[in-house]
Amino acid sequence: VIATFSILADFVKNVGGDRAEIASLVPVNGDAHVYAPSPADAKKLSAAKVVFTNGLGFEGWIPRLVKASGTKGMVVVATKGIKTLKMEEEGKVQTDPHAWQSVANAKVYVANIRDVLVAADPAGKAAYEANAAAYTAKLDALDREVKEQVAKIPADRRRIITTHDAFGYFKAAYGVDFIAPQGVSTESEASAKDVAKIIGQIKKQKIPAVFLENVSDPRLLERIAKESGAKVGGTLYSDALTDEKGQAPTYIDMMKHNIRTLSAALTS
Repeated sequence: VIATFSILADFVKNVGGDRAEIASLVPVNGDAHVYAPSPADAKKLSAAKVVFTNGLGFEGWIPRLVKASGTKGMVVVATKGIKTLKMEEEGKVQTDPHAWQSVANAKVYVANIRDVLVAADPAGKAAYEANAAAYTAKLDALDREVKEQVAKIPADRRRIITTHDAFGYFKAAYGVDFIAPQGVSTESEASAKDVAKIIGQIKKQKIPAVFLENVSDPRLLERIAKESGAKVGGTLYSDALTDEKGQAPTYIDMMKHNIRTLSAALTS
């Protein structure tokens, strides 16, 4: 089984358990927006029984890779049934692909993955269903924790700056406002005008903190922080997990790290 990036691979691992051998194409700490697939990736795909993708335009390179690999496996979009958000970038309305940033959506990914694995391997039905149910219970607990932590942040301080627009679903689910100079994909550069506008906004709205991301170049935000007087509140994990030694080796670790980092910076 192949997943396109680390967060999706973690969902698949939790449902697949011992019955599925899972590999991620984009490595940990890697940026799926700008990933360049290798011939080895095409080889992995051609051998896969199931390929899980995020869809929603997140992995723009996947259709070409699927075609090049000639894979006979099932190619599945794991975000099926999720109510998507739209956002504007460079005057064009785009779908925000970062659906996993709301825990309620993570549960939809898990249900989709369960159904696909059952279809691909009917003998594993009971195991996949039990694994999905156990993991969903953990996600319910995580959702409660995120909501409790947000509730501790004073309402007028629930505004921050991050490097790219990865947190729209988090904002919609939990009510923290994220402002980003870089739009939806890390492929686009923020213009000088955007940066000046954000510095003005920080001063005017007294935005307490800016946060870096593990997939983006930190220099832009460090400059914004320096020129605006906002503090750098830490690193958030948006589009990729870390390795085992990092702060976000799993999706649940990532969400806990993000909300604790936000909460610590915004309540102090």
